[in-house]
Amino acid sequence: MTVPRGPVDSSRVPRFAGPATFARLPRLDEVGRADIAVVGVPFDTGVSYRPGARFGPAAVREASRLLRPYHPGLDISPFSARQVADAGDIACNPFDIGQAVETIEEAADALTADGARLVTVGGDHTIALPLLRAAARRHGPLALLHFDAHLDTWDTYFGAEYTHGTPFRRAVEEGILDTEALGHVGTRGPLYGKSDLDDDKRLGFGVVTSADVMRRGIDETVDALRQRIGDRPLYVSVDIDVLDPAHAPGTGTPEAGGMTSRELLEILRGLAGCRLVGADVVEVAPAYDHAEITSIAASHVAYDLISLLAYRE
Repeated sequence: MTVPRGPVDSSRVPRFAGPATFARLPRLDEVGRADIAVVGVPFDTGVSYRPGARFGPAAVREASRLLRPYHPGLDISPFSARQVADAGDIACNPFDIGQAVETIEEAADALTADGARLVTVGGDHTIALPLLRAAARRHGPLALLHFDAHLDTWDTYFGAEYTHGTPFRRAVEEGILDTEALGHVGTRGPLYGKSDLDDDKRLGFGVVTSADVMRRGIDETVDALRQRIGDRPLYVSVDIDVLDPAHAPGTGTPEAGGMTSRELLEILRGLAGCRLVGADVVEVAPAYDHAEITSIAASHVAYDLISLLAYRE
């Protein structure tokens, strides 16, 4: 068995030196293939309010320089357990959402053709749909845990079917999600009407609001989520605005009353052993960030997702 090539040794090369690959990992072209590939999608044409998430992948990579190889919370060294590499960015058309969605789907298919699993850094939440399509093609209908302030199951915006507020409705309509195992976590804030919740329930989603997490606590929340998803192939999608603006100001549609970064990370760690097949972290908009608060949080979320992927054989 080939020993995985890990990050640059920070005791020999200062963290602030050298190219900013995710966690200072090798590039995919340097290792040939990877068990887990980190890929960026600098696309934000699907946003409905503040743009800027196209700069998210670069900001998250820069913030990830401080990540270290051993994860004490999961008792795993993910970069030693699996070959993890940075696959660069998927370059897609910023003027044509439909064409961009096709490009992302094709690139995700190519990156996973040899069995690799993806942790994708966005970009806006539009990118989740093509990523789900590619994952479902390999694994069948997927369980989904969607961490977000918003439902993202609306039908259209200004007549457009593909936006950052519609990916999970489209995914249900296309039959790529297992409607017995769908959950939102961290939702909150005003809606257009009660019909938003009715539509969401009809699509098969269960909802754990940020207030539910606060009242129930981490352990009860994790138990409920694990019961819902069982041992199905699982995709985890994290919109960084699931965090309160105090923990993630650099995002396009912030909502008050969100989860803390500690709550999010602990819930993710509670999924250890689940059959995770892919994940994304989206909606980091660094122009609205302060002291890299948001990109640091996102880099740790991505690190935990990598660790979960490495955790299960």
